Amino acid sequence: MKELIIHVLTVFMGFFAIMNPIANTPIFLGLTKGDDRATTKSVALRSTFLAFIIITIFAISGKVIFDIFGITLYALRITGGILVFLIGFHMLQGKSPADKPQTKDVDIEAQKKAALGLAITPLAMPLLAGPGTIATAMNFAASGGITQLVTTIVSFGLLCILTYFLFVFGERFVKAIGPSALDVVTRMMGLILAVIGMQMLIEGIEQAFKAFT
Repeated sequence: MKELIIHVLTVFMGFFAIMNPIANTPIFLGLTKGDDRATTKSVALRSTFLAFIIITIFAISGKVIFDIFGITLYALRITGGILVFLIGFHMLQGKSPADKPQTKDVDIEAQKKAALGLAITPLAMPLLAGPGTIATAMNFAASGGITQLVTTIVSFGLLCILTYFLFVFGERFVKAIGPSALDVVTRMMGLILAVIGMQMLIEGIEQAFKAFT
């Protein structure tokens, strides 16, 4: 039992280090800036749930999926890097990707849909369930039998729950610092997000170069 607990903690901390929900919380706040609380909670729930589903699928049959579609981790890393960089660049301009003038009810509905779309990209993938997280899940799940598989899925599920609460209650941080400070945070997180995206892109290109040489 003691060994199982240690193994669960090891897997959990491995995921925590890769996904880093604390660092992703300010990014989430910047992306959902201006959205009402209901929309913010929906984005948080959808992004963490989708991330859990993605990691579960890859933990169970990741290698088969990659082989069937001819997907490589470096291709996923390059694509994810480009997407994250573009989102970060947009945030550097002091805007969230869903920022648009609110004039008509139909526009408000469209903005909500756009905000919920952020739950898929870039939040669920590649920020929460990125190439590194997918590779980690596949490695942990493939290290043994059904026990390791269940441990991997449960550990990531617990991390997703923690991430959801960090995202949702991060709104209190917004109210505490005010809109001006949030604008500064948004730009800073945009810079960090752009750097993360560029790092993912560089690593993907480096892995692709090694694979073809």
